[in-house]
Amino acid sequence: MNPKEFIARRAAQALEDGDIVNLGIGIPTQVADFVPPDIEVFLHSENGILGVGPSPKPEQVDKQLVNAGKLPVTVEAGASFFDSASSFAMIRGGHVDVSILGVLQVDEKGRVANWAVPGKSVLGVGGAMDLLEGSRKVIVTTLHTTKEGESKIVKWLQYPMTSERKADLIITELAVFEVDDEGLVLKETAPEITIDHVKKHTEASFKVSLNTVVKGVW
Repeated sequence: MNPKEFIARRAAQALEDGDIVNLGIGIPTQVADFVPPDIEVFLHSENGILGVGPSPKPEQVDKQLVNAGKLPVTVEAGASFFDSASSFAMIRGGHVDVSILGVLQVDEKGRVANWAVPGKSVLGVGGAMDLLEGSRKVIVTTLHTTKEGESKIVKWLQYPMTSERKADLIITELAVFEVDDEGLVLKETAPEITIDHVKKHTEASFKVSLNTVVKGVW
């Protein structure tokens, strides 16, 4: 299992039976493949689908059936389709329980940057701002560092902030952090990862919970 799949699987374990869940672009799209079999969740894509299923096998691909990132998807029995305006009305109306978002960076207060890189063209803001403001719970999924080895969990955002609303949970291939009123709290480390290793690769300050699970269940 590659690191992105590893992260997606841990994010799926944070879902609860009955949740309506929006999956953002990138790592979040893979969460659909790891939803635990003992719960039922309803996966939402802001291009107008409620009831997204796992990734299709090659013979199942329907070019007319894609998510917001234009990746092919399957749909579950009873899925519904609607226009983008209705989809965003669901989000802004508080009808999405959980949003799982990819990010460029997240700061030590849990605030997210994920829609623009300075100096590069912006094709569209997308739905991240609406999802952060409208969802009851926000889970961030990201690789812990960039390709250059720089921490993506930073003291201060170097990219434009998406929203003042903080994430609730941050999941990387190294660790799981919760976000409280004071900032980041380390709750779990991945198997074979020590707390010192997480500290070494994290620019942001964080607290270590008294009940931190070292080598948590992933």
